[in-house]
Amino acid sequence: RGLGDVYKRQVTTYYKQIIAVLLCSVALSGCGFKLKKASVLPQEFKYLTVTADDANSALYRQLKKQLVNANVDLSEDAIGRQANSPHLVLNKDKLDRRTLSLFKNGQVAEYELTYHVAYQVFRPGQDTVKHNFELYRTYQDDPNKALAKAKELDIILTEMRLQASHRIMRELSQL
Repeated sequence: RGLGDVYKRQVTTYYKQIIAVLLCSVALSGCGFKLKKASVLPQEFKYLTVTADDANSALYRQLKKQLVNANVDLSEDAIGRQANSPHLVLNKDKLDRRTLSLFKNGQVAEYELTYHVAYQVFRPGQDTVKHNFELYRTYQDDPNKALAKAKELDIILTEMRLQASHRIMRELSQL
């Protein structure tokens, strides 16, 4: 085997890799896959007053944490508020569950969890912006593993709140 054979193999391998990358790119773009934009908040949200109907809600705490991570200067009342700064009001968030299926003995086997979120953004000199959305998840219950399923439900709720706070941040970045 000569040096030419080694070179041909390397070139062939290189072209195969390029073709594989191109095929993956075409497949991903063909199915509608898109990368999400980073949620960079506009400069008008540098100072923000945040209040909630339930100041002890987990979503409120999660949203405040994300706003602080985004370098937003938060105040929770009108006294600490910067002049002409926007005001975000997180209305009551609510979790509903609906039975999807039952075991033979009549106990619930599967639920659909619906997390309702509503909030409003007040900006000086502009109309109030009201947003609401719902997040859905299914949850399989097993009465024989009640403790494990309770922990799983808690994890699912935490994930739904995190997803809701990410969505609020994304929607704020698009105002």
